[in-house]
Amino acid sequence: METMASNRTPHHSSESLLRRPDVEKLVGLKRAWIYQLMRQEAFPLPVRLGVRAVAWRESDIAKWIAARPIAER
Repeated sequence: METMASNRTPHHSSESLLRRPDVEKLVGLKRAWIYQLMRQEAFPLPVRLGVRAVAWRESDIAKWIAARPIAER
């Protein structure tokens, strides 16, 4: 018989978190434009790491990049 405690085991994700300089390099945008897009709800929101530290989920950034339209010639 399984105990309830085993059902409450928290899920631990091994997903990578990216700090702002890494996000800037990946998306080709600088801090000000990233935060402007966030205010417009057009860029993924970061997760809080501490009082003054945030990071973005790598999967959120990858999805955002994949959703960008291909440039026309």
